[in-house]
Order: sequence, then structure tokens, then C-alpha cells
Amino acid sequence: MQKTKTVFIIGHKNPDTDSICSAIAYADIKTRTTHGVKFIPKRAGQINKETEFVLERFGVEEPDFVLDVGVQVRDLEIHKTPEAHSGMSIREAWHLMSESNAVTLPITDGSAHLEGIITIGDIAKYFMAPSDQSPLSSAKTQYKNIAATLDGKVVVGNELGLFSKGRVFVGAGTPEAMQSYISEDDLIILGDREDMQLAALEAGVSCVIVAIDSPVSDRVIEMAKRNSSVIITTPYDTYTVAGLINQSIPVRFLMKRDELITFNTSDYVDDIKETMGRLRIRDFPVLDSAGRCIGTISRRNLINAKRKQLILVDHNEKTQAVDNVGEAEILEIVDHHRLGSLETIQPIFFRNQPVGCTATIMFQMYQEKELEIPKHIAGLLCAAIISDTLMFRSPTCTKYDQDAALQLSVIAEIDLETFANEMFKAGSNLRDKTAEEIFYQDFKKFQSGNISFGVAQINSMNSEILQEIGEQVKPLMANAVGQNAVSMVFFMLTNIMSESTQLLCFGESSARFVEQAFHAKVQGGSCYLPGIVSRKKQFIPAMINAIQEL
Repeated sequence: MQKTKTVFIIGHKNPDTDSICSAIAYADIKTRTTHGVKFIPKRAGQINKETEFVLERFGVEEPDFVLDVGVQVRDLEIHKTPEAHSGMSIREAWHLMSESNAVTLPITDGSAHLEGIITIGDIAKYFMAPSDQSPLSSAKTQYKNIAATLDGKVVVGNELGLFSKGRVFVGAGTPEAMQSYISEDDLIILGDREDMQLAALEAGVSCVIVAIDSPVSDRVIEMAKRNSSVIITTPYDTYTVAGLINQSIPVRFLMKRDELITFNTSDYVDDIKETMGRLRIRDFPVLDSAGRCIGTISRRNLINAKRKQLILVDHNEKTQAVDNVGEAEILEIVDHHRLGSLETIQPIFFRNQPVGCTATIMFQMYQEKELEIPKHIAGLLCAAIISDTLMFRSPTCTKYDQDAALQLSVIAEIDLETFANEMFKAGSNLRDKTAEEIFYQDFKKFQSGNISFGVAQINSMNSEILQEIGEQVKPLMANAVGQNAVSMVFFMLTNIMSESTQLLCFGESSARFVEQAFHAKVQGGSCYLPGIVSRKKQFIPAMINAIQEL
């Protein structure tokens, strides 16, 4: 059965309410209009208090976190190897490897946890250059394994017992001559001569292998029982038996146990390439999250690695995208921001509209596809529009946003004003957050020419809370420059009620650019910007113009 294709729908790093809610809504749209594909909403960072409130209010679980979309071991074609345990014979292991076209066989316990590995090379090397004259006893081989390897059966004795002492001989000559070279606990291969069989048992051998399915007399059986010896019959002749018998030793005797190099399904290919290239190992065992071995990979598996497939919402800047987005296959982008720096290998569906919120575009898509909007999705989209447009106060807000929010509020059965106040109040409740968490909860990086800068923003209806947040964040600004490899950082403390922003800035020439962009005086790393509430439509365009002019 063909595996269902999975596509992640994901917003930008440090996600806001629009980023999260649009990903959830678009996953619903795509799932209801596309067959044979699983669409999963994801998030590229920690959700903020506002979004947390919205998800809880409408009974929706937050999407799972994705740190990196680079190719992982789970994206490779993992060679599924058959189950193999340390007690099976070398012959059984060889057959399993031949049937599954494997050169490396992971050996596991009853719970699929790795105990060791054995390779075709290990087996060939051992039998081409044997260093032990008694491998059967050294390996403590089970009589059941010996019988199975010889396609025989145990006629007398404990098949679960171990051949753990003695050597292996092929009986020849007279009984007297044979007794001169065999000893107690040896294993001997014989033909159909009863006198030879009795003489071997008299000498105290632990096991007699009777070739060519020769009959075993009652006298021989009785003596074997008295001596607690094992008798095995086999259809093969003595020459063939002598050649096959060492293949009955258990895998544990040859397998490698120590310093095993394994990879986890969650490992990133970039992190394991060097190890795979440096070591002269053909195949590497792969473990799942529970530590169970699920197969092997080799260097050739890296060639046909399957890249993760993504749909991006609410952003199209590479600096704002999830880590290693360049290694993934981007299928679509739905956004309402300026054109950014993301590139794709092939043409894609790209929907970009000058509206105040991506959720507005999602609302339009539901209408275009004539899909009924579920009540909880309507609530999420309405909340996203209220958030991004600051309850229609932002200059980014359009008639489309207002109309969409009004219709969505009816479906979600919420009062816009009441809900907006509750949501903004929840979003500005940051008393249990560290300064760093506050700063990065809505932080984005931008590039203009060779100058890069970062902008964080907090919206609140309470000026006292904004002032308190500013005092917390100021000491962090200097570190934020180095940590994000930017030359300047800005923090917008936006008051929704007064429709203004107190701007904190740090970095070389940051004050000069701000003064050029807004004709405002920067004092002590701060300035007041009346009428400025939108990072996207007001702050970023003005800053980029100032950078280009200066």
C-alpha cells in the first residue's frame, strides 16, 4: 500500500495569532479539497499569550512545533531488515540476508532493541580463515540449531541443550582406532555402523550425528539415554555434514556488540553525512524514538532523500522561515506581506494580497471553494484579523478585513468588541514571561541591501504595561544584535488605544535611520511615534526608504 504523502502548513518563526490560525484553517481547506494527501498545521516557534488564549477559547490544540525542516533520517528510504535474534544460527542469518538483499543484519532482542550487528563480510571472513578449531563448543551451540542447519532431527536427548565442550570429528576406521582420538564431550559424525555408534557413546561423547538418515538401533538409543547424550539424524552424507555443521553456531558468537554506530529517525542528514563518509561501514542501523531498530541506511540512501513538502502562510522572507527551509520543497505560499527573499526550484502557487491579515485570504478561499466554515475555524480567523489589524485601527486594515471579521464573528457567535478586549488583555499579560521571551515572541528579521535589522513588537491597550515591558527589554537589546547577526534591533511598544508606538532602538546608526524615517528625535535609545502602529505597512517601508537614502 502506498504511503500517504504528508504536507506541513507552517507560518513564520515567533508566530503570531494570524500565523497559527491561518495554518490551521488552510490545513482544513486543503484536507477537504485534496485527496490522498495529509495536510498538517505546524508552528515554527512558541505561541504567545494572545494566541494561547484564542486557541483555548475555541477549543483547538496548538500545532506541533517544528524546529527544522531539513532532511532527516526518517525521510530516507530505510532498508527494512527482517527480525533476527542472537540465538539463531549463522545459516539462518545468511538466508535472511539473502532473501532481504541485506549485507548487514541488525540483531535485536524480543522488544526490537539492538543487541549487535552481523555482516556478510563477518561470516565470510570467519569461515575463510577460521581461528578456532572448536567453534561449535566455543559458541555454545544449541543442539536444536545443529539439527536445523543439517535439515535433521534430534532422535534422543535434550534439543535445547548446548554443545559447550569438546571438539568435532568425523568417525573413520575401526571402533578401537576411533576411541584413540575422541574424548568425553566431543561431537562425532558417523555413518550407519552400529559398532562405531556404540563405541562413540562408550567414550562419553556428548553428541552423535548419524548421516544419510541411517537407522539408529534400540541399543544405541538406550545407551545414549543412559549417557545423557544427543543423537541427531540428517539426510546429508558425512562430507556434507562436516562442511555445514559450523554454520549452526549462534549469531551472538560472531556479531559485533560494542561501539555500534547507529542513527535515530530524528537525526538530520546534514549531521550524519560526515560520520557516514568517514567510516568504512556499509550499512548503519536506524532506531526509532523508542530505541527500536527499524532497519538500516547506507550512503547511497542519501542520493534519493525525500525532501519535506511545505506550504508557507503569513510570510515569504527566508529569515522569518523555519530553519533549513531551503532543503524543503515549497509547494505554495499564501501571504499578505511585501515580496521577500524566498526562492523555489520550480513555479508554485503564490497568493499574495494587500490585505491586513492572511486570515482574510483564508476567508476568501472558503467562499471561493464554497466550503462551509466550521464554527471554531471562524473564531480563529476572526481573532487573527482583529489581532493583525489592531481591531481595524491599523493602516494595513482594508474593507475586506472588516467584512471578513464581521461575517466570521456571526459564524463564531462572538461579539467583536467584547472578544477583542478579552484577547488583547490576555495578550498583554506578560508578567510570568522573561524579558527574552517577551522580546522574541514577535520578532522578525529584515534585509535591505547589505544591512540587516530585527524588529520586535508588543501590542497592548494598557500604557502602564507597555512601560513596564520597555524597562524589562531595554537591557536585552545589545545582546539581541549579536545573537541575531543583525546591525540594528528595534522594539515597538504599540498602544492600541492611542494608536501610537514607543520605539526602542539599539545598534550602529539605528538612531540616525529612525530620525531620517520618521523625523522624530531619538533620546536615550527611545522615541515616540504617534500614529505608527503597523510594523508591516508603516515601520518597515519607512526604515527601508531611510536605509536606501542614507
